[in-house]
Formats: sequence, C-alpha cells, structure tokens
Amino acid sequence: MMSKNHVNLFNPKNPGSGIKFSCFKNSSDFRFTFKQTIRILKILIVEDEAGLRKTILDYFTGEGNICETAENYQEAIEKVALYQYDCILLDLTLPDGNGLDVLRNLKKLAKDEGVLIISARHSLDDKLTGLDLGADDYLVKPFHLAELKARVTAIVRRKNFEGNIVIRFNEMQINQQSKEVSVLDQQVPLTRKEYDLLLYFLANKGKVISKNAIAEHLWGDGVDLVDNFDFIYTHIKNLRKKLIQAGAADYIHSLYGMGYKFSE
Repeated sequence: MMSKNHVNLFNPKNPGSGIKFSCFKNSSDFRFTFKQTIRILKILIVEDEAGLRKTILDYFTGEGNICETAENYQEAIEKVALYQYDCILLDLTLPDGNGLDVLRNLKKLAKDEGVLIISARHSLDDKLTGLDLGADDYLVKPFHLAELKARVTAIVRRKNFEGNIVIRFNEMQINQQSKEVSVLDQQVPLTRKEYDLLLYFLANKGKVISKNAIAEHLWGDGVDLVDNFDFIYTHIKNLRKKLIQAGAADYIHSLYGMGYKFSE
C-alpha cells in the first residue's frame, strides 16, 4: 500500500508561489508531479530612480521571476540587444537618453518583447507616441504594485498564446494555470526547467532557436558564467524522452551547428 506525502517549497513572502511535489512512499515507482501557480517571467526594469527600481525588482523576484535592471539609456540599449525578455518595464525619462528611443531601437531590431511604459509624464503625446512605437501599455507614476503586476500579466498573456490558459498542440495539452502537461490525456510529470523549455519551444514553434537563446531564456545573465551548454542538451533530452514515452510525436529536432527547432 502506498502512502502519499506532499512537500510544499514556498517563498515565505508569497506562500502561493511554491512548488508542490507529490511523492509516493514504499514504491519502486518514485514520481514527482510538478505544480506551480505562477508562470516564471523574465523582466527588464529600465528605471533610473534607485528606490523605485529596487522596489519593483524585489516585488517581481519575490514572485519567483527572473529580473534584470538598467538604470540608464545606454545600459538598456545594450541589454535589449543582447537578451530576450517577456516584458520590459520602461521609464521614459532617463539620465542619458529618452525611453522612446529604446522603443525605436527595439523596433529596429524587430524584437517582439512586451513593453509597459512606466512614466511620471502625463502627456497624451508621449503616450500616443509610445504606443505607436510598439509599447503595449502605459502606466503613470505613482502606481500600486498590484496594478503593475496585473498590467504585466495581461501583456504577457496577449503575447504568448493569445491569452489562452490551456494550450493545445496536436496530442499535447498544457494548462498554464495548473502547470500540468498531458499527452493523449495522460499527465506527464515535468521538472520546472522542462516545463519552461516546452513552453518556450511552443511559443517559438517552427523557428530555429540557438542553444545560447535557450540558456539565456531559462537562466538569465547567470548563463554567461557557464563554460558550455551541456546542461541544455540534458534538459532537452529528458523533455523529449518524457513526451515520446507518453505517446507524443517527436517534435524536437536538433540542427547541427544551429540549435533546435520544434516542428511537426
């Protein structure tokens, strides 16, 4: 007879953001079922005011997200050119430039990050210009962090899978609220990195994705300290194996010298 135990690892500041594992004792079949209530986002905070920058950083990292900061125009330009984000929180008044020029640079690079302008400027012209340049939303300072989070969540939902909570792809189904993945109605237990990797592949379906892009998306700037990307191969290998064993077709293709492609 198997007894079921639950272990909940959580952020003390936000107990609902924990990772819950269900495991079974006294069985050779030792399984983990991963559930999480909040999707991990990668956010760039472009804000020159140190106090506000830290407040936003602490708030979003406290939710378990990956956050990076830029305190001036030049730093923002460098980061948007090198990295990819789910959402960019962009102040317009920067000590060495204009946030609108960051938007122009994103447009020039043909990047599709979600952008939320956060500014003390109440000018309608600034708002209209920002939206015309590709910003998704505009929030005037001061604001409540809860509203900021709601705006970011809405932007990311629109950018990813048209806001659908349940994503269906052939025989696969992913519930973004419960973080559960199933193939042919059979639940597939994935680790957090495997789940994030699957979502990343689906969001970039049909595109060639480099190992560097995958590593940077999953680990952020810390990946710069890594000597090689062997860990990427391991995660992809495990994800592919689990999906195929559950009855899914082999959608993950390795392209020598280029990276990976998720396609039929």
